[in-house]
Amino acid sequence: MPIRSFLPLAALLSLATAAQTPFRPQQPAEHISAAVNYEALFSAPTINGPYGASNAFSDDSWSLMSFGYADPLRCFGTDKETPFDVAIIGAPFDTTTSYRPGARFGPMGIRQGSRRMHIGSINVPYKTRVTDHLHVVDCGDVPMTFVDNKVAIRQLETANADLVQRSSATAFNGSSIAKDGKFHPRVLTLGGDHTITLPLLRGVAKVYGPVSVIHFDSHIDTWRPGTYEGGPWLPGEEVPVTHGSYFWYAAQEGLLAPNNTNIHVGIRNALQTWGDYENDYEVGFVISHAEDIEEVGWRGIVKRIREVVGENPVYITLDIDVLDPAQAPATGTPEIGGFSTREIKQILKGLRGLKIVGADIVEVAPAYDTQAEITQIAAANIGWDILALMAETPLSD
Repeated sequence: MPIRSFLPLAALLSLATAAQTPFRPQQPAEHISAAVNYEALFSAPTINGPYGASNAFSDDSWSLMSFGYADPLRCFGTDKETPFDVAIIGAPFDTTTSYRPGARFGPMGIRQGSRRMHIGSINVPYKTRVTDHLHVVDCGDVPMTFVDNKVAIRQLETANADLVQRSSATAFNGSSIAKDGKFHPRVLTLGGDHTITLPLLRGVAKVYGPVSVIHFDSHIDTWRPGTYEGGPWLPGEEVPVTHGSYFWYAAQEGLLAPNNTNIHVGIRNALQTWGDYENDYEVGFVISHAEDIEEVGWRGIVKRIREVVGENPVYITLDIDVLDPAQAPATGTPEIGGFSTREIKQILKGLRGLKIVGADIVEVAPAYDTQAEITQIAAANIGWDILALMAETPLSD
């Protein structure tokens, strides 16, 4: 009988034997002992690079994905008494967007884009290490309901206001520019659609008063809300805030610095009427169009920004669609003809020395990104540069 005829019988016998004899894998001796030094095991310098104590593993380490490996902190829970200098928060909100939704997933998308970064590494263009100057933490995402925009905005406003009114971990030289004369933490918010800037400015204004806004975007976002004949709103019914009108509301609430000391950078959107520009100026902005870079270069744009904001406290809000969709396709309202990542980095670096009281990066919608995650990576690196700007300039006179 050929040998292959015995193979089915051999297989059956093998299965029967296995059923009667439990499998007991041999364990190496070092796995049996519970006395493992995990701090030494997980803190090797080959893990994310030798970035100092902030990279050391300890008994209370989380091993969670945070922005640039910032320390995860339960800022509204058991860690609420722990001081810090900059809090990174996520605002998973996109229910006031006008075109492609998906920015509610932006916070985790930007964190994903930061996996190759470390806040403890040296930012070469700035010649600085953020962690030498600031204790940066990641507070995670603020819970924001998706069924009621008013409630969601209130949730973010309350959370941000709580953070920026705490005392910072570091006492800087000089006197604070805050109204109460104390040093307070700053917040870098990962959005979320652009409406989130309104509740964030409310919290900042409580601490510093009206601030000059540097608004990187392809759209002006100052449109006056109003009802339209034949539209869905009833006479006298409130028109809700959206990611195209939040600056109009901010102006009505006195959150923006006066005398047109706020500036849009990168504008290239279509207008409904020429009156949009008149309304924009009334809200308090001047405009630098995206095409200006062809005439004056990035240095000319920086010069214009600094002329407009002067010595005022500054809030930076950056819509990722300020970049050209070739380099940042994952956004809700893409417009061609935007800045390159190199240009935006140069413009940001030109803002060194400005007193940045807070910042946000918005409208990153990961579902529209490429497999290479180029939008998320661009947003994360922009966030890292904003942290470097904050590190270089304490909020003191």
